[in-house]
Amino acid sequence: MLELTTEELKRCFEGEIFRQISATADELGLECYVVGGYVRDIFLQRPSKDIDVVVVGSGIAMAEALGRRLGKGAHVSVFKNFGTAQLKYRGTEVEFVGARKESYSHDSRKPIVEDGTLEDDQNRRDFTINALAVCLNKVRYGELVDPFDGMGDLKERVIRTPLDPDVTFSDDPLRMMRCIRFATQLNFYIDDETFEALGRNRERISIISRERIADELNKIILAPVPSKGFIDLDRCGLLELIFPELVAMQGVDMRNGRGHKDNFYHTLEVLDNISRHTDNLWLRWAALLHDIAKPLTKRWEPKVGWTFRNHNFVGSKMVPDIFRKMKLPMNEKMKYVQKLVSLHMRPIVIADEEVTDSAVRRLLFEAGDDIDDLMMLCEADITSKNRERKQRFLDNFQLVRRKLKDLEEKDRIRNFQPPVSGEEIMRTFGLPPCQQVGVLKACIKDAILDGVIPNEYEAARDLMLKRAEKMGLKRVDNNA
Repeated sequence: MLELTTEELKRCFEGEIFRQISATADELGLECYVVGGYVRDIFLQRPSKDIDVVVVGSGIAMAEALGRRLGKGAHVSVFKNFGTAQLKYRGTEVEFVGARKESYSHDSRKPIVEDGTLEDDQNRRDFTINALAVCLNKVRYGELVDPFDGMGDLKERVIRTPLDPDVTFSDDPLRMMRCIRFATQLNFYIDDETFEALGRNRERISIISRERIADELNKIILAPVPSKGFIDLDRCGLLELIFPELVAMQGVDMRNGRGHKDNFYHTLEVLDNISRHTDNLWLRWAALLHDIAKPLTKRWEPKVGWTFRNHNFVGSKMVPDIFRKMKLPMNEKMKYVQKLVSLHMRPIVIADEEVTDSAVRRLLFEAGDDIDDLMMLCEADITSKNRERKQRFLDNFQLVRRKLKDLEEKDRIRNFQPPVSGEEIMRTFGLPPCQQVGVLKACIKDAILDGVIPNEYEAARDLMLKRAEKMGLKRVDNNA
């Protein structure tokens, strides 16, 4: 963490936009401060684009006056219902709000707002590290206002509420998710008193919309080590309220001295593994959900032990319901996650057996353009503590990857379309849409995927004619 003098901090606010805000504030006779995440991230040396400015007075009047001062190129949007305004200027966005104090009713996180002082405004902040403020008025330019020792908490890497955490979390329960999200993103420790309040107030999360919860959950999933957030969510009791399917994966059953791995912690290990290689949110979701059906499919088979047969198929069927409940997008992103969950066992099965061209072609056919993401997921899924077994799988995965590359170049299977279309089959034999057309299409597809014929029109057409003859079909279109 950076330790800055007032002069050094002042230099962090030398940009034109800050100088213009300062001049406008002094012209209007208003106290003006940059607050929150932008100030925090200066000390943490993190990039930040969110500039929030608190004005002791009207934030809207301040934004409008600044817009006039900047002239052409400045655009001001006013949100009177919230008492805020946004200014956009040369790629920079600044949010203005009047200093305020808030009070809450028990059944809503929407506060009753009154005009207040800077002290009132800092009191309502969620965490001490987000209550830091830097003055922009000329006489105090660059002065840090830190009433809750947020700087000390930054040094100690602690998340703590400025006031009583029970009041902070009960007033706005979304702050519980934000608490864990910040701890995960920044790799901070949650203060004991603050963490205990999470558990006491967890039921209050019921008044928060699913969209808001999902937004915070996505930010946790995108953190460098997302498992930290899920473990904290579980420890405080929030996870069972917002994501019971994940909690159901916990625990190890033993029978006849044989147990299975804890699928909850295995899943978090897979999520961390894949997070080292990709920032793709939906690929990380696929990692989180890849074994989600194991509690439903768990069976004891005396000759085998614990099994989770078809958990990939059952899991893929669960994905839409989970996305719907979480208010996540029900579009191609959901279908992408569903597809990877469905296919995630295929490369592992191939790598555990003889890597045949036919099996690799079929994998490439079903995965299409998502094959690289699928292989990344499957490699992340190898968490065996048996070093030799793990290395054997990883070596075989490299063989699968090479075969994928070679067969793709040779056979063009990715996003495969049969060389002979269903329309051509119907036209050739005078057929309506029917089962026979499907049989002929499947015959061509299987022959190509099994390497019996090349992925070429003439070979596919010859096979179609031979198979049709065996089926008793006669050509009616001699030009076909």
